[in-house]
Amino acid sequence: MSARLLIVVAVIGAHILGLWALQSGLLRRVVETIVPVQVLADFVQLPQPQVEPAPPPPAARPEPPRPRPATPRAPAPAPAPEPLPVAEAAPTAALEVAAPDKLEPAPTAATATAPNSNGVPGAAPAAPAPVVLPSSSAAYLNNPPPAYPPLSRRLGEQGRVVVRAYIDVDGTATRAEIRSSSGYDRLDQAALQTVLRWRYVPGKRGGVPEAMWFNIPISFVLE
Repeated sequence: MSARLLIVVAVIGAHILGLWALQSGLLRRVVETIVPVQVLADFVQLPQPQVEPAPPPPAARPEPPRPRPATPRAPAPAPAPEPLPVAEAAPTAALEVAAPDKLEPAPTAATATAPNSNGVPGAAPAAPAPVVLPSSSAAYLNNPPPAYPPLSRRLGEQGRVVVRAYIDVDGTATRAEIRSSSGYDRLDQAALQTVLRWRYVPGKRGGVPEAMWFNIPISFVLE
């Protein structure tokens, strides 16, 4: 009985030891210690033959420059005709009357006997209608003389102003601007306001009243 008991106890102990070994991972460690050997193989590449580069093609020779054809030069433009000098009337004490900016030229002998298409001298063209300039010096207009600014009088400022005014057919100056300054703004403004307040005899073309520009010189002189 004792021998059988020992055998039974030994078998039970072996089973218990095996179960404990499985649970503690002894068998796994034994398996893990066996590491398979990896065989590394290097592939040896055979030397490849070297290919020599082809020689570059010969450079093309540059062609000589061709002479450019000469371009004809355009004729120089004719100079513009210079405007005729404008004559002014005789100045008064403080007011001068100037001629208008543009006048129609009178017919010359060349235009009066210009030949026609057949080469025969034709009749002289009709003369342009006479132009009568506006006027501000008529007695019935009652235009007062320009007022001399008191400050300009004390400072000794004097000079000549030319005002360009647009005289309408009703004898009023609808627009005015400084054509030539006296060098003093007070004198220029006094002349400009005077011209706008004055009344005028309208200009005429061929006896018919016509609106036109008119230059009015005004002189400020200390006596």
